[in-house]
Amino acid sequence: MVPQEELPVLEALITIRNRLTALKKDTTKFIRAPDVMPIYNSVVKQVTRLNNIRDEQSHNQSTLSSNAPSSSTSKPTIPEANRVDTVLADVFGLLSLFFLTIGKSRETPATYCQIASMRQILSHMNESGAYTEEILEPIKSRLEALKAVIAQDSEDGKHPEPIVRLMSRKLEGVERQLDDLSASLSVLSVELVPIHQRLVALRKQLSALAAEPKPSKTEYKAILEELRKIDSKRVDGKFLGPGGSFVPEGQALLSGLLESCFEITQDIKAREAEEDVSPLLKPIYERLSEMKAQLDRLLLTHRWTLRETDLYNYALSLREIDQMRVDGKFVDPNGNKAEGQYALLFLLRRCYGLIYRLMSESEPISEELMPVANKLSTIKKCLNEVLKYGGPYTARDLYPYHLALHQIDSLRKDGKFYADDGSIPEGQAILVAQLSEAHELLEMLKESMSDEESDDDDAEGL
Repeated sequence: MVPQEELPVLEALITIRNRLTALKKDTTKFIRAPDVMPIYNSVVKQVTRLNNIRDEQSHNQSTLSSNAPSSSTSKPTIPEANRVDTVLADVFGLLSLFFLTIGKSRETPATYCQIASMRQILSHMNESGAYTEEILEPIKSRLEALKAVIAQDSEDGKHPEPIVRLMSRKLEGVERQLDDLSASLSVLSVELVPIHQRLVALRKQLSALAAEPKPSKTEYKAILEELRKIDSKRVDGKFLGPGGSFVPEGQALLSGLLESCFEITQDIKAREAEEDVSPLLKPIYERLSEMKAQLDRLLLTHRWTLRETDLYNYALSLREIDQMRVDGKFVDPNGNKAEGQYALLFLLRRCYGLIYRLMSESEPISEELMPVANKLSTIKKCLNEVLKYGGPYTARDLYPYHLALHQIDSLRKDGKFYADDGSIPEGQAILVAQLSEAHELLEMLKESMSDEESDDDDAEGL
């Protein structure tokens, strides 16, 4: 139940969510900072209001507790998450994607969607047990980068303290998840690391195989044979150290991972008999397969076709599917576990991973300037290829590149790229740097061309 004091905040947040959704659906114009910042200011106001309400409740509980008889065991209660928190999560999920869209990817609000994605990915890693230090390291590095963004904004006073505090708390939660996973690997003995890494790799292969409509029998048999060889190295259920003289630390981690691999092989075997995922799970399987295919396409074309706010729909759909699980499993209407679990879990985790990757690769360039950025990127690639393979070429060959850069240069006024409404979108420094680099490449080609022409003139003189 939502406390009476928080109802006005809930109503305001629902209104804000509707405004953000309407703005996301409007594809007739570019999303600009002036469209987003007023909504962001409204969110800041409601977060501050919510914090004040909850701080006062916490203070009142503490006062009651301190005035209670010494024999009393009552303690201040931590408020449970309610619908206000759910709607607030939706609002920040959308708002952070808007910050990516307008090129403010290195500001505190933009970190929310990435933190939320990492939380889901780490949760699924914890369930599957398929992770190594090498897999966790990039997530750790990304967390450090996001923490630096929040710390810098806090130091500069760029965003209000309630927003910084909220994002810091979310990030700390993901750090605890990461620490727990790292701690589980710390008990692994050095002698067992190679086996662990191989089992993680095999589990990934099996998960990918389970997601295929018709798994390759040859690949399946090869993986199963290798798993049996690894299993045969155990003595009385334990992996022994060199010479078989001692039992290294980390047995439970390896045994759990090995059992998980065998469970997937059984799942694939069962599907071979049925030739497909259970009919009860087929709609979910098809929905996830289509979503994965769409995200895979976006990964290839996101520089040209992706509006970051579009990722909200995918994240929302994945969350709905994830919430269908009971004790980590998809069940039929009678509550029984259905066949094809690992195929669905692989697709679910793969989609989470693709969304996170798309968000982390978002450049701090406003949507309005992305066409210019894409054109510059294409020109640079072409110039690099020409430089790589060399001539002979003439001034006529380089003219198209010279013209294209001149057209981009002509879009600037006083050295800046302006929007249609006269505002200055995010991403100026990146575009100017790319433009300068393209001009340098073109000059290098012109100098090379001049040298070749001089050599030709010398040859003719001889």
